[in-house]
Amino acid sequence: MDDIEVVVSKCDDYDLNNIEKSMDEVLELTHALDEIKPNMNVVIKANLVAPMAPDKAGTTHPNLLYALCKRLIEKGANVTVGDSPGGPYNKGYLNQVYKTTGLTKLEELGVKLNQNFDEITIKNPEGVKCKEFPMTAYLKDADYIIDFCKLKSHGMMALSCAVKNFFGIIPGTIKPEFHFLYPDYADFANMLIDLNEYIKPKLSIVDGIIAMEGNGPTAGIPKKVGLLLASKNQYKLDYICSHIIGLSMENVPTIEESYKRGFIPKDVHEIKCNFNIDDLIVKDFDTRKTHKSLWFTDEKTIAGRIAKKLLSSKPNVNKDECIGCEKCKNVCPASAITMVNKIPHIDRKKCIKCYCCQEFCPKGAMKVKRTMFAKMLQKKKEK
Repeated sequence: MDDIEVVVSKCDDYDLNNIEKSMDEVLELTHALDEIKPNMNVVIKANLVAPMAPDKAGTTHPNLLYALCKRLIEKGANVTVGDSPGGPYNKGYLNQVYKTTGLTKLEELGVKLNQNFDEITIKNPEGVKCKEFPMTAYLKDADYIIDFCKLKSHGMMALSCAVKNFFGIIPGTIKPEFHFLYPDYADFANMLIDLNEYIKPKLSIVDGIIAMEGNGPTAGIPKKVGLLLASKNQYKLDYICSHIIGLSMENVPTIEESYKRGFIPKDVHEIKCNFNIDDLIVKDFDTRKTHKSLWFTDEKTIAGRIAKKLLSSKPNVNKDECIGCEKCKNVCPASAITMVNKIPHIDRKKCIKCYCCQEFCPKGAMKVKRTMFAKMLQKKKEK
């Protein structure tokens, strides 16, 4: 069992007794606790994308964090949990997020919820795309970093999991700037991988007990998957997770670029797991596949440009759900949104399809809309 690369534990719900059994299983099979020493500073980078209640399936469940922190503290570690959601990176907003997501219960164990809201600039000459970036300062003093993400569909990147979770080291209000700097899917994916390669988490864990499908990563629908997964290799972990919810390498830019950079094998079945991963597939999981799986011509040619127009998904507003709050307008890095009669209007020539409007819409009124041609072609490919 020592050669297992991705560990899977089945868990039907968030009952603390069931969770502790699954957590102990993944910690034992990954040998993660063997590395924890007394007084070690352990930081858990959770997914706290927004102030969302745990039953909305948008954030790492507090009971899972509780079970993990309990084991770390028993080993004598000093534990801090943190993240930088989309929004102001300050005490007032983060404490609201901690409270709404149920994380304040961790303080009963002696866990610190990060209260250091400083930012530092990181030089990253090893990066493929991202050579310099601002980072949340609380991570710099960590001896051991754990990536504890939530399994979700994602409008832009198709999958929000272990690799995508480290976008949360970029301070909240700066995130839209990064979408503008890296509008290309592959470039954005490589930026995320560069962040991961700089941080180098010692362990990655996925909350896939109740995942989010559909209009993720904030406005989707809870979907039972019933799995807790862990690995010391976040790229292989993501590849397994994508396979479970019906996404191929070509569907997920971070996975495709991870393969190009030599972090994962081409065939997901080459990754050693303690389960037959084909038996874990959720066949009806509602995903948001990126256009990358559908390209068949060069974008530089006339045919390629026509194909891009016919195949590209785009954000669209559901007028009946929109409350006219202007959050989409304010967060858009390309300034592509104006308000007309309190309804957002998207300038398609300016839109870079980063889906910030969709991700940060408080009512889920912004949707990822695929073209009819793309839907028809995808159905033909899946037959």
